[in-house]
Amino acid sequence: MSKTTRATQVLAKAGVTFTVHSYDYDANAERVGLQAAEALGEEPHRVLKTLMAEVDGKPVCVIVPSDREVSMKKLASAFAGKSANMMKPADAERLTGYHVGGISPFGQKKLVPTALEEATLTEPLVYMNGGQRGLQVRLAPKEALTTLNAKVASLIA
Repeated sequence: MSKTTRATQVLAKAGVTFTVHSYDYDANAERVGLQAAEALGEEPHRVLKTLMAEVDGKPVCVIVPSDREVSMKKLASAFAGKSANMMKPADAERLTGYHVGGISPFGQKKLVPTALEEATLTEPLVYMNGGQRGLQVRLAPKEALTTLNAKVASLIA
């Protein structure tokens, strides 16, 4: 497995301090984020999942703890929209250039508005997908926020 991806290149170019962690990805896991947390020996609320959604038909990226679910109502509100839904996996892959299970918020093919769950900012370090299945980057959530030019919002149900 390569530890250099578009995601890690974006982080390095931005001068972000991060470490790369690989783990055995289980394609059959019911919840990929929780499987990643377990494989890394980390608390699930520190391992964030990257989800692609649509608010009023427009693509957005949503980052929340792996042990929580996104509230569609809160998501729509965060982007001043009326309705939100999860993006179809094939559409998410086409838009980001990453495979589902390996979608990173960093280095996506098309930049889309991004929101980060506000509770993640209380953690000194979090894990986010590094751009391929079985690869995570560990960094300060505030650095992720700045690099992604993301908005902070209450997003979890």
